[in-house]
Amino acid sequence: MQSYTIGQAARLLGVSPDTARRWADAGRVATHRDESGRRVIDGKSLAAFSVELAQSEDEDASYTSARNAFPGIVTAIKLGDIAAQVTIQAGPHRLVSLLTREAVEELGLEVGMQATARVKSTSVHIDRT
Repeated sequence: MQSYTIGQAARLLGVSPDTARRWADAGRVATHRDESGRRVIDGKSLAAFSVELAQSEDEDASYTSARNAFPGIVTAIKLGDIAAQVTIQAGPHRLVSLLTREAVEELGLEVGMQATARVKSTSVHIDRT
């Protein structure tokens, strides 16, 4: 399972590293030490926290995206025989993409993995990052 440093988690959540560190210190998101002694967050824990955080965000807040790219974390994958649904939490934005099962398998997507959703009109494309 992929783990994220405090800085990486902060970028995915759209906050400063200091904010992510304060959340970790307050116990809002669990951390552990990696083999190098750095504090890291398990991908599944970060995915769950990102969904919780987005649900508590102020609905009147304004957010923008440069070039329609939404770097975030995969929070859910539903696989069918042919099609798949991938959900990415990118800061306060929840994006859902419908794509082929084959595409999900080729990208090796898993819950807790970092990915970027690219939006063009009503289409959402997923890039593994």
